[in-house]
Amino acid sequence: MKKLVLSVALALAASGAFAKEWSTIRFGVDASYAPFESKAPDGKLVGFDVDLGNEICRRLNAKCVWVEQNFDSMIPGLKAKKFDGALSSMSMTPQRAAQIAFSSKLFNTPTRLVAKQGSGILPTADSLKGKTIGVEQGTIQETYAKTYWEPKGTKVVPYQDQDQVYADLISGRLDGALQDAVQAEQGFLKTPRGAGFAFVGKDIVDANILGNGAGIGMRKEDADLKAKVDKAIADMIRDGTYRKIEQKYFDFDVYGS
Repeated sequence: MKKLVLSVALALAASGAFAKEWSTIRFGVDASYAPFESKAPDGKLVGFDVDLGNEICRRLNAKCVWVEQNFDSMIPGLKAKKFDGALSSMSMTPQRAAQIAFSSKLFNTPTRLVAKQGSGILPTADSLKGKTIGVEQGTIQETYAKTYWEPKGTKVVPYQDQDQVYADLISGRLDGALQDAVQAEQGFLKTPRGAGFAFVGKDIVDANILGNGAGIGMRKEDADLKAKVDKAIADMIRDGTYRKIEQKYFDFDVYGS
């Protein structure tokens, strides 16, 4: 009888009958990427991604727990079950999708290069030959710069977080910084420390490396969580909640096409 009960239990578990309740959802976040995620003076995590995550948890009747993680170790941390979702402006690329699952799209923002005003440089391999460009470690921007610029003579320097990139850009140790355009504008160019700097060149487009929007990274085996999160996102967009949250941070549409 005990063997029969055990066999039934194993069969039920395999069929998903004992699906996880997800009463608590842990989100991994790198809090150095304002206005998407950063720390307020009191140490509280704030930002567009944080508000979206908290709203998702509210709709799923789940407790949100935020786990700080360096971006370059976000996917390993997710796989190691340090948290359940990577909610940190993670672009959905084919390379990442081979390792993890993604929610439906949260937003779609471009990549751009920032440099000193009047520098004359452009986001091309020829223009950046001999120049030093900073990127946040583990980002799509690091991959892009190392794929297209580094082999042609650009020195690409990865940093643990975006704030370190800007610090070295201001000090003159970098000729430019490559990152999300909205983050650069809101988190740097429109702040006092961004005085004297500007975007150079146009948006950089490369679907294979830069992806087509950001989503929440999840483990492939957690298909039930993905289904719940996707429904919450769709409901937020449909009932106008997404737009209300978006308007707290942006005066333009970041969802994109």
